[in-house]
Formats: sequence, C-alpha cells, structure tokens
Amino acid sequence: MFELGATSAYELLDAGNGEKLERFGDYILIRPEVTAIWPARLGRNEWKKQAHAMFNQTSRVGGHWDKLKNMPDSWKVTFDCGKPLTMELRLTKFKHVGVFPEQLVNWRFIHDKCTKKSGAQVLNLFAYTGGATLAAKSAGADSTHVDSIRQVVSWANDNMVHSGLKDVRWLVEDALKFARRAEKRGTLYDGLIMDPPAWGLGPKGEKWKLEDMANELFRVCGRIVRENGFLVVNTYSGIEPSTLENLITTHFQFAQVSSNELVLRSQFGQRLGTGSLVQAH
Repeated sequence: MFELGATSAYELLDAGNGEKLERFGDYILIRPEVTAIWPARLGRNEWKKQAHAMFNQTSRVGGHWDKLKNMPDSWKVTFDCGKPLTMELRLTKFKHVGVFPEQLVNWRFIHDKCTKKSGAQVLNLFAYTGGATLAAKSAGADSTHVDSIRQVVSWANDNMVHSGLKDVRWLVEDALKFARRAEKRGTLYDGLIMDPPAWGLGPKGEKWKLEDMANELFRVCGRIVRENGFLVVNTYSGIEPSTLENLITTHFQFAQVSSNELVLRSQFGQRLGTGSLVQAH
C-alpha cells in the first residue's frame, strides 16, 4: 500500500458520510468523496466549525464553493519532495484545487530517481498542474510536460515560477499522439510518468476512454523508455493495480515493479483509497 499521512502541506482530518475534511496548508476544506461511505468520526457541526470552505456539488462534474470563513480564492502551499515545490491552489468549480496530495508519494520517488541520474530526460503525460514534472526538474532532470488543456499547462507554468525553477518544456498536446511521434522518431526517456484519466477530450475534441486505449498507450510508451529507466503510472479510473502491472510487464522491461492502492490516512487512522499506483524501475 502506498500511503500518505499528515504533512505540513496536507492532512486528511476526517472522512465519512460521502465527504472528506482536509487541510491544505493553512486552510481547511470540505469536499465530496463518494468512496467515504462509513460514518465520520467528528460531527457535522465540528466539521463546519473547522472548515474555511465547503464544496456544493450541483451537477455530475461541477458545483460551487461556500465560504464559511475568510479565505482567498487561491493560495500557495509548499510540498517537500526532497526539495520544496510551491504549488498554487485554487477553488475551482470542479471541486479540485489543483493538486492531488497523495501524489507526494510519487513526487518523492521521482525526485529520488532523477537525483541518482544526472541530466535525466523525463516525460510526464496527462501532466495536470505539474507536480511530478517539477519534482523531476528540481532534481536536475530535463522535464517535458504534456497535457491537452491549455489552462492547466499555464497553471503548471505558474507553479514552476512559484517553485523557483525554469526551462520545463511545455506542450498542449494529446498525450498518446505525442508518444506515437516519439516512438516514430526513436526518442527515448529515462523516466516516464503517466496519470491517464478515465475519460476526456483532447485539445481538438478527440474522445478518450482509458479502457479502450490503455493497451495501445502502454505499448507505445514501452517503446520510448530506456531499459534502465523508471516508470510511474497512477490512475483514478478504477482499473486495478494488478491490471496496470500486467500491462507494464507485457510492454516494458523493468527489474522491479511495485503495484498497490494509493491511500490517504486520516488523523483517526482511516484509510481513504484514491486510486491505483505502479512504480517500476
């Protein structure tokens, strides 16, 4: 099990009744969490007493924030992955705030691998707001960041500046198309990071469904990673860790492959599963 407990940047305070109570730096939020089907340890009044804002979901994918205390719409939090990364968090209409805190487990792994190989070439696909990209860059890697949403890539660039880093290669591009071009050119990377979504649209409206595309994605990516490189694959789609491991052992050649559930541990010891994770090298 890949598990993250409390840090100065983040803490899962409580979870239950379909929600979670979380601290991001100085601010505490209430957000929906469909997998938290057990009773919360603290009462609802105590949650609201602690929280600065609560997300109200009004559609399948969106909603709005109700502020319970004075707080900004955006703020910065510094995560320690071997070197500090300063990420800007925002209250978005999709309930996300710009970082999945459990990814700190991956950022530390990536930073460690890149520290051990001078000038590592690292590719981050479906790269979101850049935490993994910047973890590699902070260790001296040559980082390429690919995401299909221009606003998210701009957000990642802001995080680079906040973290005092520079010279990331930013690309607004369909991840699989980029990987196919790299395969055709014979480009190889020392590290590959992937967090493919369950479904979505590319920059030109291309439809994406992970179950339909996973085998081709892993096949192509297996051709662009050096044999002595590393791989990090995370997914929130419901695909089991064992399935990801089967795809990796089919299409990649690594000496060690570790797969398991990625979880957050609350102050009460509750374990909140967030997705499947495989680390290989």
